[in-house]
Amino acid sequence: MDQDHLRALLAQVSAGAVDVDAALERLRHMPFEDLGFAKVDHHRALRHGIPEVVFGPGKTPDQVSSIVSSLLARAQNVLVTRATAETAQRIQHEHRDAEHFSASGAVRIWRDRTIRGKGKIAVVCAGTSDLPVAEEAQITAEVMGNDVETFHDVGVAGIHRLMHSRERLTEARVVIVCAGMEGALPSVVGGLVAVPVIAVPTSVGYGASFQGLAALLGMLNSCASNVTVVNIDNGFGAGYVASLMNRL
Repeated sequence: MDQDHLRALLAQVSAGAVDVDAALERLRHMPFEDLGFAKVDHHRALRHGIPEVVFGPGKTPDQVSSIVSSLLARAQNVLVTRATAETAQRIQHEHRDAEHFSASGAVRIWRDRTIRGKGKIAVVCAGTSDLPVAEEAQITAEVMGNDVETFHDVGVAGIHRLMHSRERLTEARVVIVCAGMEGALPSVVGGLVAVPVIAVPTSVGYGASFQGLAALLGMLNSCASNVTVVNIDNGFGAGYVASLMNRL
């Protein structure tokens, strides 16, 4: 339940459309619901403006299913990240409107598509191999109420591809840039736009890339002052923070 839903409920109580006992029942599991193996944080949307997201790895399909059902009882949208194929199939069987994005493993139920961001979020992907991370960022930002535009395969090895989209990039309010190898692309994008750039190092690359460590260090040392960095392969974190920035 977010602020809008809580405000609407209180207005219904005030108008007599919902009695006090019914309202208490709807609020009974705030701030969390104890499922035994998980304490589902129904209060997070009130605190952050964005509901809790389910991290798939390490959870069984039964556990994810129970958490998703609990969240959907009180929210319109639910996002699961890094879900296995078995878990995704289970959610889609139980919720027919669930979407599965196989590249990133994201599963979303997107019933409230209200745009809450003040502008556009751009998700820039250096190479095709970085697409799973970029997709996670895109799906996260979209389900959290943002207009998202994607720019794929525009890495520095063919910089003219990025320059071709320069004008569209400058229309974004926040830019997410996913890149592996040496991680140079966020610095280039940072020099082209006047908005925050969230750099996402990916684990794509050969031996000395050290599973994304080289890209991470390169991005942390960016000379573009509008670049900040999240963890390796953390497309979700980038999409989440971009959503918060886009609401300011």
